[in-house]
Amino acid sequence: MFSLKSPGCRFFLLCLLTLLAFSACTSTPPAQATAAPARNQPDWVRDPYTRFNSATEVAAVGTGSSRDVADRTALAALVAVFGQSIQVAESISVSYQEAVRSGVTASWSESTTAQTSIATAAGMDTLVGAEIGDRWDNGSEFFAVAVLNKTRAASTYSEMIRANQTMITNLTTIPDTEKFTLDGFARFQFAATIADITATYVNLLSAIGAPALAQGVTRGDDLRLEAQNITRAIPVGIRVANDRQNRIQGAFARALSGLGFQSGGTASRYVLDVTVNISPVTLAGNQNLFARIEVTANLTDTATNNVVLPFNFNTREGHTSQTEADNRAVAAAERRINDEYARLLNNHLTTLLPTR
Repeated sequence: MFSLKSPGCRFFLLCLLTLLAFSACTSTPPAQATAAPARNQPDWVRDPYTRFNSATEVAAVGTGSSRDVADRTALAALVAVFGQSIQVAESISVSYQEAVRSGVTASWSESTTAQTSIATAAGMDTLVGAEIGDRWDNGSEFFAVAVLNKTRAASTYSEMIRANQTMITNLTTIPDTEKFTLDGFARFQFAATIADITATYVNLLSAIGAPALAQGVTRGDDLRLEAQNITRAIPVGIRVANDRQNRIQGAFARALSGLGFQSGGTASRYVLDVTVNISPVTLAGNQNLFARIEVTANLTDTATNNVVLPFNFNTREGHTSQTEADNRAVAAAERRINDEYARLLNNHLTTLLPTR
């Protein structure tokens, strides 16, 4: 019978325990995942001026889900560094961009190099000379730093200011026979737009501590005031066919006067030719009588025989008597002219560009 007290049993147990202890000491531990080394974030992500010298450069950091997005964000952040001082109204920016990109401004400029820079900077969507100085990503988010060298910016924007001043001079230095026309008005108005853009360049130079060319830079408000003076000196004749008691003519005259134009005779260079037609309308099953009024108005430059601005509409009014239906139709036309024509003409003048 096997007994734990026997010497052979005790020896066997001792050997077994020794073997188990040795196996535990020499067994291989389970494998553990090795952590990837952390990517060190560069200091410029937190503060771009740890990498770039604030005395010579302006820098801003942008982030995004891709490299391109980070680049664009950084460039936008660089523009934002200068705040509202280099921003203009959207309508001015759009007008300027369209004119520059269409090439129309090239005929008033004497610097091809400056025109290239102006096309890039139109409306200050970006800064001429700005570059991406560095990029970094942490595997999921991208970072970029946009940099503007102050010395190069001072040279570039000073040249653009001079080019814009040349354009303004070329636009506004015209004889009175050309000045007091709608094209003359457009020249001064667009010159005012250029002056507004130029002011942003001056502000940028001031912000980076560069000598600003403020002396001699034309103010947009001064040019805009002169454009208004031009409209006050332009007579517009009004000819209306089939008018009733001059009511339609009066409505158009008020609209033109509200924009600063003076009423002129039919011999004026600019004539508003208007045709009015009123006709009865019968509607089946309706006891009222109706009148339809149709108005066609063309503002014409008699020097070129070109229609500057067309305007037409029709409307219908009813009453128990035809006379009152006609009267109501004319009244409705007056309201339509008062409400719409001045706004239409003003919008046209606002977007009018010089023809040469």
